[in-house]
Amino acid sequence: QVQLVEVGGGLVQAGGSLRLSCAASGRTFSSSAMAWFRQAPGKEREFVATISWTGKTTYYADSVKGRFTISRDNAKNTVYLQMNSLKPEDTAVYYCAGSVVAVPAVSVQGYRYWGQGTQVTVSS
Repeated sequence: QVQLVEVGGGLVQAGGSLRLSCAASGRTFSSSAMAWFRQAPGKEREFVATISWTGKTTYYADSVKGRFTISRDNAKNTVYLQMNSLKPEDTAVYYCAGSVVAVPAVSVQGYRYWGQGTQVTVSS
């Protein structure tokens, strides 16, 4: 059984930082792309960032570019999202996603495995 477990969410003031972690079990993702998505109340799930299996290729949503950094540790089967300069509009449930292919995707359909999500709330 494949599981993705996100930790690191919480309440932070605008301008602050958080680091999310997503640990995978039941399957190795060392040859697969992984990503972060988020979903705010009343909105669709949206792409945040993705990383290739080597970690050499990353893509970011325009709204987070320059503020968020995705990284991975294949030895630990874990992906991270460092979030700096947080804004109230970053408030959402953040989901970790794992693909079955090496090439990163920016759509929900590109990922087979999903975590349960972790809440990030940014106060103004």
